[in-house]
Amino acid sequence: MSTLHKLVLASGSPRRIELLQQAGIEPDRIFPADVDETPQRAEHPRSLAKRLAHAKAEKAFEALREDADLAGAFILAADTVVSVGRRILPKAEMTEEASNCLKLLSGRAHRVYSGVCLITPGGKIRQRLVETRVRFKRLSREELESYLASGEWRGKAGAYAVQGLAGSFVVKMVGSYTNVVGLPLYETVGLLTADGFNVHFNWLSGRSG
Repeated sequence: MSTLHKLVLASGSPRRIELLQQAGIEPDRIFPADVDETPQRAEHPRSLAKRLAHAKAEKAFEALREDADLAGAFILAADTVVSVGRRILPKAEMTEEASNCLKLLSGRAHRVYSGVCLITPGGKIRQRLVETRVRFKRLSREELESYLASGEWRGKAGAYAVQGLAGSFVVKMVGSYTNVVGLPLYETVGLLTADGFNVHFNWLSGRSG
C-alpha cells in the first residue's frame, strides 16, 4: 500500500483534531458529518456510540465519493457517549441541562464510550468501541456554580471536558484518558496502522508535534 494515503476526519471537534495531531497525524480534510444523534428507544449507550460513529463515517464517505482529490482516502469518524447506568447524558447546550448532568455525576461513577469507525480506501469498515470508567468527587455548590459560569461544558457529552477545569473533579479513572477527551488514540492508531496508513510519516520527516 502507498505510504501517502490521505485521511479525512469526519468531525469538526477541535479535541479530536488535537488528539490526532498529538499522535503526529494531520488530517488532509476536516469534514464535519452531522447526523441525528437522538438515541433510539431503549438503545444502550455503547450501541449508540458505535451507531453514530458508523453513520458519520458513511455520510462523509458518500459525500466525498466523487471528490478526485480524496480518492482512496481513509475516512475516520468517532462519537463519544457519557452514561450513568443506561441513562445517556446529553451534549449540554443549556445551563439547566448542564446543571442536571453535573448534579447526576457528582459523587458517583459513570462510563464514557467512544465508537471509532474507519472506512478504508478499499471500502472496508473497521470499528472499535472503547469504554472508560470515571468517578467524580462530590461537587460543592460553589464548584458547580463556578463550572457552569465557565461555559466550558457547552456542547460536551455529559456537560464536562476532562482535559479542562473538570479534570479536577476526577477521583478515579479506569481505562483510556484520550477516550474521555473524545478519541481513544491507542485504538485509533491501531485501526489506521492495521490497514496500511503510515501513522509515522510525519515522525520520520520531523514534522510531528
